[in-house]
Amino acid sequence: MSGQRCSNFLRTVFSTRRSTISSSCRNPHHSRLPLNFFSLFSMASTASTSTVPFPATSYKPTYGEWPYDNSDFERYDENDDGIFYRQPRLVEHIDDASIARLTAYYEINLPTTGRIMDMCTSWKSFYPLAAKEAIQRGDLHTYGVGLNAEEMELNGALKEWRVLDLNKSPHDVRAGWEDGDAMKFDAVTCVVSIDYLNKPLEICRNLLDATNAGGQVHLVISNRCFPNKVVRRWMMLSEQARLELVGGKSSCMHKRVGQD
Repeated sequence: MSGQRCSNFLRTVFSTRRSTISSSCRNPHHSRLPLNFFSLFSMASTASTSTVPFPATSYKPTYGEWPYDNSDFERYDENDDGIFYRQPRLVEHIDDASIARLTAYYEINLPTTGRIMDMCTSWKSFYPLAAKEAIQRGDLHTYGVGLNAEEMELNGALKEWRVLDLNKSPHDVRAGWEDGDAMKFDAVTCVVSIDYLNKPLEICRNLLDATNAGGQVHLVISNRCFPNKVVRRWMMLSEQARLELVGGKSSCMHKRVGQD
């Protein structure tokens, strides 16, 4: 893509009715109905920062059982992630056009009341003005988990944060918080980090349990990565196939929990 950075968004919605811009599924903790499908939002970077409507492709799972094994989620560098992320990286990993589109997408989709978790967060969350104002008013409470304390300390969108390695047991964003398993979120965001997680099903199942009925999980991927830390399967896939891999994680997670 010759100098461009592309961000693709996948929105998983645990709601009780169908949305006009995304597919919906019922949270199986409230009713055990099958997943309909997910919407894949392709948000390619261009020279313009114009925030045109987002093209969406409906994703329907093509397999019933998770087709991958542990070797697909191995990394070239299996040393403790805390070592690699110890040095703060105060850079933006997507370009200005992608940031503008992401913020516009959040403007439409993020709540302005309740609780949001920014998973694998850093020094910026790219939340829109409406969300930031809601945070300042106290209407919206934001949490973050990441691997670098200095980065999160600089993130003004986060009211509370903690260092947490999701590649270690229990693979749960609620681990270590005072409220623990009782924590529930109205939205979860994860920007260009899902491809580094080596236990995706466990993490997604825990996210499902931590998400209120009607809550949303927003997973953002890009065509850039740290190749030594990204999971092996990721480097073998096209950008479209990467979206489908992320959709498959959510699909298999939902099915397995719904059948328990």
